[in-house]
Amino acid sequence: MAIGYFINQYPKVSHSFIRREILALEARGETIHRWALRGWDADVVDPVDLAERDRTRYLLQGGVVPLLVAGLVMLVRHPGRWLAAMRLTAKLSRRTDRSIPHHLISFLEGARLARELNAAGIRHLHTHFGTNAAEIAMLAATMAGIPYSITIHGSEEFDRPVQIKLGLKVERAAFVAVITEFCASQVYRWSRLQDWAKITVVRCGLLADFLKAPPAPSVEAPHFVHVGRLSGVKGQLLMLEALAETRHQGVPATLTLVGDGEMRADVEAAIARLGLTDHVTITGWADEAEVRAQIVRARAMVMASFAEGLPIVIMEALALGRPVLATNVGAIADLVRTGETGWLYSPGSVHAMADAMVACARADPETLARMGAAGRALVAERHDQMREAEKLHALLRASTDRPKVAA
Repeated sequence: MAIGYFINQYPKVSHSFIRREILALEARGETIHRWALRGWDADVVDPVDLAERDRTRYLLQGGVVPLLVAGLVMLVRHPGRWLAAMRLTAKLSRRTDRSIPHHLISFLEGARLARELNAAGIRHLHTHFGTNAAEIAMLAATMAGIPYSITIHGSEEFDRPVQIKLGLKVERAAFVAVITEFCASQVYRWSRLQDWAKITVVRCGLLADFLKAPPAPSVEAPHFVHVGRLSGVKGQLLMLEALAETRHQGVPATLTLVGDGEMRADVEAAIARLGLTDHVTITGWADEAEVRAQIVRARAMVMASFAEGLPIVIMEALALGRPVLATNVGAIADLVRTGETGWLYSPGSVHAMADAMVACARADPETLARMGAAGRALVAERHDQMREAEKLHALLRASTDRPKVAA
């Protein structure tokens, strides 16, 4: 069974969970073909991502001419499917925050992907994220005459469900994987009742290198780590204020920010303004080995996000035996439980975050070890990538057993 995977950008530092999923499916004997819009010239630091880049085909590589050619070829070879995809494009262009030219470009990207799907003998197309990637995948699958499916993560899909036509994408999909029950509830909100049966929880997960690793000993120093893009939604500016408040309470807390992003200059300015220059380090993007090392060096992981699905890095921290301090958004409460696996607090509350930092800094080693053990057990129970890949594999198999769409 040849399966196509399509992602807007791949590989990408924050998309390691997609790579794990693909590799887990391949370990079950499936042939996975990778496509992405962009990423052939992206800076990647992980050797495994470099290997994945070599295995990925890029729709935008080569410019606009291949897109126009593909649009014409699909019109000539499959006019019925082409017209069906154009009608879908017209629907997608209504009540949206994207211009008609943007949707027409997505149509051409879908045409190029469809042409390559047919050439590769792909029987099913899967995509991650219900935003632009799902639009292109839906159009491509329509023109290629094959089923498609989506994994929806949140929170971006739920910020603008009407504009991105989330309900239409669910309606047209063979199945929809969602990463948590919370995510499922949000997809139910914007889907027809008759489509609820195709929505299935397939969690993101970790492989044995995390799940079977021995727990790291607790760290005595009140040092925290944050892993993620430096951006407004991640709340790092409030995290820095909380760190400053923690230090004002007499706790010599320090912080490492692992990542980079559009708000790096703002974060650096806040570090200087709050007098934290000697207490906060920004590493920039790091590969998986370095991320893991930074987590192990910390007493706990801290997050201040205003919106999330369920970040993989929380699973990684808990699997390594580190408590997690995080805002109560999305499905984070599935794994972060105050007094059990970490500390949970309201988003936007600097004082609550600082109180959690102080409590973590003053917790005795036995408490931290107990939290670490509880977190490891919870992640092993709920987020084994091989087990979750088995669920996805069954869904893909069921989809490819259905008759192919007529030309």
